[in-house]
Amino acid sequence: MIARSLLVVLALLFAIAGCRKTGNPDQSGDDPSGAAPKSNELPPLELRDDSPNLLLTWVDDKGDFHVVLKPGDVPEGRRDKVRVVVTTREEGTGQLVYVADLTKKNEKGTFAVSTLTRAQWDEVGASRRKARLEALAPSASAAAQGSGAPPGEAPSALPPGSQVTAIIYGAEWCKPCHDAARYLRQRGVNVIEKNIEDSQAAAAELRSKLARANLGTSSIPIIDVMGKILVGYDPRALEQAIESARSAKTL
Repeated sequence: MIARSLLVVLALLFAIAGCRKTGNPDQSGDDPSGAAPKSNELPPLELRDDSPNLLLTWVDDKGDFHVVLKPGDVPEGRRDKVRVVVTTREEGTGQLVYVADLTKKNEKGTFAVSTLTRAQWDEVGASRRKARLEALAPSASAAAQGSGAPPGEAPSALPPGSQVTAIIYGAEWCKPCHDAARYLRQRGVNVIEKNIEDSQAAAAELRSKLARANLGTSSIPIIDVMGKILVGYDPRALEQAIESARSAKTL
């Protein structure tokens, strides 16, 4: 009787050992409960029509970036890929970003939101931005010639004592924002760059200025040249704003 009991116990032990051996340790990720979070994905984001504290960026046919505050403000035809920043959250402002498809809404009323790298998001509008910058090149050349600088050379800086200050509201990935900053500095302008994605204060400040200027939605960069609000990077418009500001300072 004791021998039979020992045999039963040994059989059970071998069965348990066999079950353990059949599980491959390298395949532990097949169990959702034990799977480690993916390093290339952001935490889930619920995006609704009435979600607060949003900055939504969409790209038009010219490659211009437009920032709006509500999903309903994104125009038809540009709703499939929209970058989402929640100003009260840090997630989505680093190397990984949230991109929503506002053409898809589930039964709970939330939009489809995925994770892209910054490089992938930049690629969404890269070809359009390139075409836009090429279109702006003649204007930049004309501005340089009007300032007396030889073609291909930077315009001369403003003389000491007549320095003008400009605030550029933009984002790290916005190439026209950097082009505008470089052009203004070449003109001797004191440039302050504010990232509306990383700074809640900068975003609120921009909203206030747009409201006062009756500009509900705008592309970036938004440039404040001594109180003159300019939308987008246009060297000719910047040159006029600089000259107006310099004239006002010398009165």
